[in-house]
Amino acid sequence: MPCAVSHGAAAGQETGPELADIVRLHGDELCRTRRLASVQLRALQAIKACRTAVLGGHRERCDRCGASRSVYHSCRNRHCPKCQTLAKERWIEARRAELLPVPYFHLVFTLPHELNRLAQHAPRIVYNLLFEAAARTLQSFGQDPKHLGGEIGITAILHTWGQNLGQHIHLHCLVTGGALAPDGSRWLHANPRYLFPVRALSPVFRAKFIAGLERAFDKHLLPRDKTNTEHLMTRLQSKSWVVYAKRPFAGPESVLQYLGRYTHRIAISNPRILGLQKGVVHFRWRDYKDLGQNKIMKLPASEFLRRFLLHVLPRGFMRIRHFGLLANRHRKSKLERCRELLAVPPPPAKLDESILERVKRLTGQDLTRCPFCRDGTMRITRPLPSGAITTVPILDSS
Repeated sequence: MPCAVSHGAAAGQETGPELADIVRLHGDELCRTRRLASVQLRALQAIKACRTAVLGGHRERCDRCGASRSVYHSCRNRHCPKCQTLAKERWIEARRAELLPVPYFHLVFTLPHELNRLAQHAPRIVYNLLFEAAARTLQSFGQDPKHLGGEIGITAILHTWGQNLGQHIHLHCLVTGGALAPDGSRWLHANPRYLFPVRALSPVFRAKFIAGLERAFDKHLLPRDKTNTEHLMTRLQSKSWVVYAKRPFAGPESVLQYLGRYTHRIAISNPRILGLQKGVVHFRWRDYKDLGQNKIMKLPASEFLRRFLLHVLPRGFMRIRHFGLLANRHRKSKLERCRELLAVPPPPAKLDESILERVKRLTGQDLTRCPFCRDGTMRITRPLPSGAITTVPILDSS
C-alpha cells in the first residue's frame, strides 16, 4: 500500500494513500483504456504533480534546531483535495461580510438520473440550465406577493456526485429569509421557520428546466435524435423532481459552518481513502438509502479514477454563483440598502496582510513554525527549481 507523509505532519508520521498516489500508479492505465477530455487530463496531471519536485519550491531551515526540509509548490487545481483549504477560507471570509441578520434557508434541487448521460456529453449546458432553472424558480416565488413580494438573495453551489462517486447532480441553495421590497423602501421578513412550499417548487423547477432543455435542442446546442429525445422528454415530464428543504439555520455563524462544508468540497477527500491493495481502492462512504450507514466500497483503481473524473468541471465553469440581491452586478448597492433597513453596521475594512499572515489568521496554522522542535522559525535558504515535468500520457481524445 503506498503511503505519503502529508505537509505539516510530524516527522515520521504516516498517513494513508492519497488520491495523488492512485493517479501516479494507475493514471496511465486509465488513459490507455479511455478517451478523456483535456480538462480531465489536466486535472490528473496537476494532482500527480502537486507538492512534488515537478512544480519546484524551496529549501528551508529552522533557526533554532537546524532541521531542514524541502517545501514544494501546490498545483492549485480546484479538483485537488490538497489545495482547497485556503481558497475555501478566503471565500468564506468574503461571504462573512455579506451576511445579514436574518434567517437563512437551505434548499437542494436535484436533477433526475435520466439526465446523467446528457450531462457527461454536454456538462456546461446541463449545469448552466440547472443554475438557471433553480434560481428562476426561487426568484419567482420570492417575487410573488403571496410569499414575500420582493427580491431575495441566493448563493447556489453545484455538486455532481454522490457518496459512492456516482453521478448525483444537485444544487445547494442558500436563501435569505426575507426580501428587499421592489421600491427598496423596506425589508420583507419571511416566516423564520418556513420559506416556500417545497411541493409547489418542484413542478415549477421541472417546467423551467425542461423548457430550457427544449430551447437548447432547438438551437442545436445539443444533438437531437428524434426518438431518443422524445423518450427522454417524456420520462422527465412524468417524474416528480426532487426539491428538498432543510431546517433553517440558527444564525449567521451556522451559515458560515455550512459554507465551510459545502463550498470547496470535491468528489472525494483524502481522509476517505482507506487503502490501495492490489489495484483496488478502498474508501469510506455513507449509504443514505440505508439510514446513512457508514460503509466501505471497493473499486478497481481505474474505475475509481473514472468516477472521480466524472466530476471534473468544464474549464472556467463557475460552480458557485449568486443571484438576486447577491448578483455581482448590484451586490454592493443592494446589500448597503439592506443593512440600512436592518440597522446593521458596514463590514470592517479588509486587512493589509501577507499570504502567510492570512493563512495563520484564517486556518490557525503557522507555516513558518518548525514542525520538528515546535519552537523555531523556518527560514528559506534557497529556491528549488521545478523538475522534469512527468505527465500522465495524453491520448488523442478528439
